[in-house]
Amino acid sequence: MADGLRYRCLVLDHDDTVMDSTREIHYPAFLKAMEVLRPGITMTLEDYYRLNFHPGLPVYYRDVVCLTEQELDLEYRIWQNYVQQHIPEVYPAMRRIIGRQKAAGGSVCVASYSVGCNILRDYRENGLPEPDLVYGWELPEEQKKPSPFPLEDIMRRLRLQPSDILVVDDQKSGAEMACCCGVEFAAAGWAYEVPEIRDSMRRAGKYYFASEEALETFLFGGE
Repeated sequence: MADGLRYRCLVLDHDDTVMDSTREIHYPAFLKAMEVLRPGITMTLEDYYRLNFHPGLPVYYRDVVCLTEQELDLEYRIWQNYVQQHIPEVYPAMRRIIGRQKAAGGSVCVASYSVGCNILRDYRENGLPEPDLVYGWELPEEQKKPSPFPLEDIMRRLRLQPSDILVVDDQKSGAEMACCCGVEFAAAGWAYEVPEIRDSMRRAGKYYFASEEALETFLFGGE
């Protein structure tokens, strides 16, 4: 049914891979949370990208600004409230990629740290075909990427082999998940231009794409 496709299934990250969501949503939500929880702490967008990449927000909240459990709950509520009131925009070429993959009979799945219902809403509100399967933040910790669980479950439910799948992600957790399952990985390098992140992601897997248009050409060939 998916004859002619380079991969029968694309497993896509959500934030900064399909949606321009850190710039539009997660960074402003972070600043709002800090205004409430740690007044005086601010950060540039570029440094926020660095923080997200390493050591990650959970480590920053726990070990750097030392949020209590109650404060972490409040941070989560502030973040979710902001997410629910704002819808990110899909990258134009990712819209085409998802549409072309589905139109040709292929599958599109999502493995992300965003909440599943928000992922589905973002696809719906951007006029995208609904993903075949979604693996989001609500999963138990041991089943979230970089765990191999999302890919193992996709292969089982869609009857796919590792060679049928390409994982596309802007973070190393996606690369680690792909590596665990012998699945090819493509780094999404179009959301931001931070040299140390770019260099690290170039080493993370077989492919690195500086633009979503380059990924589209790789998947479907030139016009």
